[in-house]
Amino acid sequence: MGNLFCCIQVDQSTVAIKERFGKFEDVLEPGCHCLPWFLGSQLAGHLSLRLQQLDVRCETKTKDNVFVNVVASIQYRALADKANDAFYKLSNTRTQIQAYVFDVIRASVPKLNLDDVFEQKNEIAKAVEEELEKAMSAYGYEIVQTLIVDIEPDDHVKRAMNEINAAARLRVAANEKAEAEKILQIKRAEGEAESKYLSGLGIARQRQAIVDGLRDSVLGFSVNVPGTTAKDVMDMVLVTQYFDTMKEIGAASKSSAVFIPHGPGAVRDVATQIRDGLLQAAHQ
Repeated sequence: MGNLFCCIQVDQSTVAIKERFGKFEDVLEPGCHCLPWFLGSQLAGHLSLRLQQLDVRCETKTKDNVFVNVVASIQYRALADKANDAFYKLSNTRTQIQAYVFDVIRASVPKLNLDDVFEQKNEIAKAVEEELEKAMSAYGYEIVQTLIVDIEPDDHVKRAMNEINAAARLRVAANEKAEAEKILQIKRAEGEAESKYLSGLGIARQRQAIVDGLRDSVLGFSVNVPGTTAKDVMDMVLVTQYFDTMKEIGAASKSSAVFIPHGPGAVRDVATQIRDGLLQAAHQ
C-alpha cells in the first residue's frame, strides 16, 4: 500500500538503501520517506544498525600437539555513515568474519603450549579484534568487542590434566599430614621428657624431705630422752615405718602379692639396710 502511494517506512535502528534506476542514490534514516517509483526510485533493501554477535568455534593445535576447540564471540555492527559500503561490499558478513577469526586463531594458538593458551586468551582475543578491525572497517562494519569465551581440549587431555592436578594436591596433603604428625610426636616427646624431669625432681625433693624429717626426729628424741643414742632412735623409727607399710599393704584391696621376709631377724636386717641407705644419702 505504501509503494502505491510512493511512501515507505524505515524502522528505528535500521537504514534503507535507495536506488535510482539500479544505482545507489541515498541512505534513508528511520522514519517515513517518499519513494517515487515512477521516476525510477526503488528500495534496494534494509540494513540493521543493531549490535550483533557471532560465535565462532575453531579447532586448532597447540605447540605441544594438543587439539583444542577455541570459541570466540564477536560483537559487531554496521556504521550508519558507511551503510552503503556495508550493504554493497559484502554479500555474507558472518562468513567473512568467521574466515578472519579462523585465520588469526590458527596462526596464534600453534605458537603456544596448552597452559599458555589458557593464560594468554586475552592476548589472543586482542589479536583477533585488531585483525578484524582492520579488515571490516573497509566494509563499513565496526568490531565492538572480541572475547575468547571457551577453550576446550580433548576429553582425554582434560582427564589427564585433572589427574595430574589431583595427584599434586594429594602429594601436598600427604606432606602436610606427615609434617603435622612429626610436630605432634616432637611435642609428645618434649612433654614426656618434661614430665619425667619434674617427676624425678619431685622424688628427689621427697627423699630429701624424708631424710631431713628423720634427722630432726632423731635429734629431738635424743634431747628429750637422755641415755638414748641416734642408732636406737633410728631403729625404732624404721621398725614403726616397717609395720605401717605392712598395714597399708594388707589394707589395700587391689594390691599385688608382695613377699617380704618377716621375723625379728628379718626386721633387723631391713632396718639395717634402710638405715645405711638413708645415712649414706644424708652424707652425700
